[in-house]
Amino acid sequence: MDLDAIEAVRQLKYRYFRTLDLKAWDEFADTLAVDARGRYGTHAMGEPLHLDGRDAITAFMRENLGPTLVTVHIANHPEIRVEGDTATGSWAFEDTVLATEYGVLIRGAGYYTDTYRRDADGDWRIASTGYRRIYESMQSLADTPSFKLLSNMWTPET
Repeated sequence: MDLDAIEAVRQLKYRYFRTLDLKAWDEFADTLAVDARGRYGTHAMGEPLHLDGRDAITAFMRENLGPTLVTVHIANHPEIRVEGDTATGSWAFEDTVLATEYGVLIRGAGYYTDTYRRDADGDWRIASTGYRRIYESMQSLADTPSFKLLSNMWTPET
């Protein structure tokens, strides 16, 4: 068992979520292999998303997760298997999205299934990623009169 590789993959997935939530797009892009495949599905956005290539995935996230969308992803229960310079992983996750422009709170959970590859530079990157939802819910914040967003790093006035 290659514990160093397992830990490198674990840190990679954590970095993927951190950079996604903090909108650190250059660092986010570096978590992905150049030819990465992203398969994301969400009822809130309609049809499942099929994105091919680091540039396409990063561009979609950059364009669609602007300052009016606050996201938090929590991942745990990793199951990682390494075989040489490739690996597979499964992650339980929960996500929260505050769509401030629309006054909507979206919550969900599911399982990511990923493949990873150690690239020529020695760094591990995500070769493919996607998830299957256990649930996704949406509620209008107008239905919760006591709701007030006290802090939002993307809009300094809150």
